[in-house]
Amino acid sequence: MIEFKDVSKSYKNGKLALFNINLKIDKGEFVFLVGSSGAGKSTFIKALLKEEDVTSGTIKVSGKDICKIPKRKIPKYRRSIGIVFQDFRLLPNKTVYENVAFAMEIIGQSNKNIRRRVPFVLGMVGLSEKAKSYPSELSGGEQQRVSIARAIVNNPSIIIADEPTGNLDPQTANEIMNIITDINRRGTTIIMATHASDLVDRMKKRVIALKKGIVIKDEERGSYDYE
Repeated sequence: MIEFKDVSKSYKNGKLALFNINLKIDKGEFVFLVGSSGAGKSTFIKALLKEEDVTSGTIKVSGKDICKIPKRKIPKYRRSIGIVFQDFRLLPNKTVYENVAFAMEIIGQSNKNIRRRVPFVLGMVGLSEKAKSYPSELSGGEQQRVSIARAIVNNPSIIIADEPTGNLDPQTANEIMNIITDINRRGTTIIMATHASDLVDRMKKRVIALKKGIVIKDEERGSYDYE
């Protein structure tokens, strides 16, 4: 599904963000990406999203070397990936329904498909009754549910969740993790960057730990302890 082979990334100022990364993530896996600030997590994600070009090595997604994708085809590639951010990034002037529908509109989905798919996805994340609400009328947990609905509405094969519980209280964080876990059970590959050690330790999923751009731990049913 995803393969990093001899991947390194250095910046013009000489900073080495990733060094000789070699790993595979199978279809349907749930992987936690951990490490302190500056460890390389953001660069790893940006490289996978084709927001950063790597200095050397190859990254294959579903058998295709994304390092060779021409710029004009990058938007199409990114449609196969859903993204959930820590800060939600919802459109404040659009309702819950409209925020989720917008993700379908920008890739040219028909109104018929939008009317069918959006209510279904809102039901998945428990927001059917909030379809006409605006982001300002929602709690943080509800806003993150909208963000998740938007990420999955186009049925991506991969979800990248970047600190999705970082701004949430523990109970709400657990609810969000239950939703993400359910999405994973349906076959979607999940890569979640997090500092939430309690979630990582409790869930016992694969843990990839980065330190100064190097993979220092890659463990099935791992824990957050990576020092």
